[in-house]
Amino acid sequence: MRIATWNVNSITARLPRLLAWLESSGTDVLCLQEAKVAEDQFPTAQLRELGYESAVHATGRWNGVAVLSRIGLEDIVKGLPGDPGFDGVVEPRAISATCGPIRVWSVYVPNGREVDHPHYAYKLQWFEALKAAVAGDASGSRPFAVMGDYNVAPTDDDVYDVAAFEGSTHVTPAERAALTSLREAGLSDVVPRPLKYEHPFTYWDYRQLCFPKNRGMRIDLVYGNEPFAKAVKDSYVDREERKGKGASDHAPVVVDLAP
Repeated sequence: MRIATWNVNSITARLPRLLAWLESSGTDVLCLQEAKVAEDQFPTAQLRELGYESAVHATGRWNGVAVLSRIGLEDIVKGLPGDPGFDGVVEPRAISATCGPIRVWSVYVPNGREVDHPHYAYKLQWFEALKAAVAGDASGSRPFAVMGDYNVAPTDDDVYDVAAFEGSTHVTPAERAALTSLREAGLSDVVPRPLKYEHPFTYWDYRQLCFPKNRGMRIDLVYGNEPFAKAVKDSYVDREERKGKGASDHAPVVVDLAP
């Protein structure tokens, strides 16, 4: 079984690449972030033609998450119980579903913007709500994973130059502590370092030639419980999908599971 997570940064802009990638990659389940469309605008019909069912939690121009599956899609849950929301709005940042023998969450963690910004406090509160929401499944016997754009680099090795991020979000002790706390619910990072290259980054800014210069970050993560982690037989970041015209600023992260 092949599962993946990908922040597509607008499914409308990325649809031709997404459809081609699903056909060529052999992916069974895809957790998708930053759909940036309303649910009634999601390309459900085009995906169905490829054999994928879609579970979508989205409201419009910003955010939006989904789970695409060709092995079944059941027990869909949209949002987090106790979601703190931001500025009075509960944003569409999490969705979960059972796909065949596994259960997955697709998550798009708040960016945080700046350390002294209210969005940063919201980010930390959102992590607490996520931990509470996934704790039961994380400790269960069914393979389970929380996949998506976490907007946190777990270690200094997960950014191209930690000095360039001094005073910025994504690398602060509080954000990394939130990741540690989430893992303590019974999850582990199932994509090891190094992979097939020294720095398996997953995100590169569009500006300043960041991708050609490999000035990236590893912020798209797959956290799985023990049954999930034991089933992992391979994993990789599909850097090729970050290349060329019309690419997202994130690359897919792919995990292969034993039957």
